[in-house]
This record gives sequence, structure tokens and C-alpha cells, in this order.
Amino acid sequence: MGDIAPFTGFPEEGLHFLQTLEKNNNRDWFQKYKQLYLDRVVAPAQSFVVAMGEKLQEIAPGIRYDTRTNGQGSMNRIYRDIRFSKDKSPYNTHVWFGFWEGFGKKMESPGYGIGFDWEGWGIHGGHHMFSRTMLETYREAVDDETLGPELEKAVGPLQQAGGFEIGEVKYKRVPRGYDPDHPRAHWLRYGGLWAYKKFKELEVLQKPELVDRCFEVAQELAPLHHWLVKVDKKLRAKY
Repeated sequence: MGDIAPFTGFPEEGLHFLQTLEKNNNRDWFQKYKQLYLDRVVAPAQSFVVAMGEKLQEIAPGIRYDTRTNGQGSMNRIYRDIRFSKDKSPYNTHVWFGFWEGFGKKMESPGYGIGFDWEGWGIHGGHHMFSRTMLETYREAVDDETLGPELEKAVGPLQQAGGFEIGEVKYKRVPRGYDPDHPRAHWLRYGGLWAYKKFKELEVLQKPELVDRCFEVAQELAPLHHWLVKVDKKLRAKY
């Protein structure tokens, strides 16, 4: 990755591109300004992936990241999947990065997500949606007399700090096989587990300090991340 420049921030032209794309979400306009997208969004994005990935490894040495921009790396593709969507706009107007830890693929593992558009930025930590086998293992962990209290200890400070959205409760009832009056009944109803914090400070996006700001939040999210990595390891040990 030596050919990737150090991260200095996302240029104002890149943010303006995303804002204008929202109003001109069509192929002709995008093709006209594609080089600007590559220079002012993609290039600094690859720099950010490296800088952020290296920083996150300070608190999670197993974190993985990838500078590819074809959807298989850390950065999302500009092209939307519109096959099953009523919205047929072809391009994403936001940028999102994934940094993951575990034996599975990016979307199958716990990790951190960082995203921005022309209105602000945010950082997400956790596991957005459990697979069937991960859900089963997660519930076993919630029920466990050691791991269950560890989960409450990991999430408690985030709830108390404020500013974090924590999700997501997917099921109306405690799943079959567990006591409806279980002391952690609330957590047994989750279909994924994550915490998210959003910021409106656009000027931060344009500075190298963005990495440090994201890292500060990542440190707050670290206990939740580490707990989910434990659960992921339990799942992998089963199969």
C-alpha cells in the first residue's frame, strides 16, 4: 500500500460532488464528472482506509481492511443495487467504509462502519444483522452467566453516555426456549447488535484529524466490538 498517499482529509470538491450527485443522479452527469469523483472522493477514501485501518488495529489487532473500491474492499461501490428497489437512482450519494474482524466475510463479521455524505458523518460498531447460526450463538451468549453480564457491561456506558443509537430489536417476543422473564430478555429479542453515533461537523471531514475523531468513538465502542468477536469465535468453534 506504499503507493497510497497519507490521508489529509476529504476535499471540499468531493463533498460538493456528493451533494450535486444527489440532484443529478443519472449516468450522463456522472460520466461527465467521473474523474472528479475518482480524484476527490476515491483517492482520499483509499488513504482514509489505510490510516483508519492501522489506527483501529491499536485496539483490535485482528481488524481487517482492504483498499479495493469494487465492493469487495472496505469502501462501498458508487453503484447502487437497484434490482429490488423502487428507487432506481443508479448512484450512491454517500461513502461508507467497513473494517471487520473475524473468520467470515465483511458483512458476516463484527466490525466498525464509518460513513459520510455532504450533510455529516458517523461511526457504527457491531454486527448489523446476524445470520441464522450467528443469531443462535448470540442468544446462547446472552443467556450465558458470564457472557450475558459482560454484554450489559459493554453496552451500559454507551447508553449512559448518550448520543448513541443502539439497535436493533427485531422480535416482539423472547424466542422459544428462553424464559420470557429472563433477566436479559430485552437482548434476546435483537436480530443484530450495533451502536451508532452521528456528527454534523463537515469541517472535520476535510482534515486529517478525522481519523483521530473516529478513533475516539471507536474506543467507546471497543467493549461491544470485543464482545461480539468473542461470540463470533464461539460460532466458528462450532463449525
